Amino acid sequence: MIIRQNLNFSLSLTLICGIFANFSWVIPVQAAEQVILTYSILRESVSVDELSDLAKTGSVSPALKSYLKLANKNPEDLRNVLNQSVNVDPVILSKVLNSFAGNYVLDEVGQIIHTPSKRASRESLRGALVTSAVSDRNIQVVEILENYPTSELHVDGDRLAEIYKQIQGVVNQIPRLPF
Repeated sequence: MIIRQNLNFSLSLTLICGIFANFSWVIPVQAAEQVILTYSILRESVSVDELSDLAKTGSVSPALKSYLKLANKNPEDLRNVLNQSVNVDPVILSKVLNSFAGNYVLDEVGQIIHTPSKRASRESLRGALVTSAVSDRNIQVVEILENYPTSELHVDGDRLAEIYKQIQGVVNQIPRLPF
């Protein structure tokens, strides 16, 4: 009975992910537009597009360049963090993130990336992570920002590199989990 329920759940989740992957261009989904990036006591609103451009092309907007200079941060270091990636099956990722251990990791990462109110960060992060993995079975930090389901999110820049370590830790544990 349990095996049958797990099989039904897996098939349902696979179907949902497949439908989402094929028709996500049709469904209008709210995505993050602004990131409140914090380094120490400094806070600045940066568009997700600016961070995406930095990650993809290395070009830094004048406003972001000024802010990073003020924060004593190198744009190339931020680019490297934004481009860190982890390969993962989106169905298995969804299962893991819906487990007790996954909720713990989401809560930890939610201290680094969170909604303005710090409410529903777990759900928002889970959605952003799975959405990021659906199209190419890969998650980049910049994709989490691009797929975050609120118009604004807050990011602790000093701890941003920890996200990669947290996600990589979960992915490394997947072969040991009883699925």
